[in-house]
Order: sequence, then structure tokens, then C-alpha cells
Amino acid sequence: MPDQSTSNVTPLRARRPCPECGKPSARETYPFCSTRCKDVDLNRWLSGSYVIPGKDDEENDVSSSGSE
Repeated sequence: MPDQSTSNVTPLRARRPCPECGKPSARETYPFCSTRCKDVDLNRWLSGSYVIPGKDDEENDVSSSGSE
């Protein structure tokens, strides 16, 4: 096998900024730069800081389906 330099190796994932602090991401904690930033993000999800909005009429759908 010919000897190749590692500079020719294409990474599996492009390095991108950490969504928490903006530092370059690390392979072990992708897309975050560290376990600290990863844990901060997880805490925000678990505490309800991040919320995926639902439809406003979901309550109306449940009550109207029982009357059919």
C-alpha cells in the first residue's frame, strides 16, 4: 500500500461551530465542542427551555372526535 499523508483524508463530517459557544466541534462530541456544551444543551431540552410548538387546535380535535 503506498504511503499517503493524512492531509489527503477527507473527514466524515465537516467541522462546524458548536451551537452553544461557537468553538470548532470535536469528533467525540459532535456537533458540540465539549461534553460541557453537550450537557448544557441537554439540560435546556430537559428543563423545557427548548419547546417544539404544536398545533393550537389539537384540543379541539380531541373533543370533537368523541362526539361523532
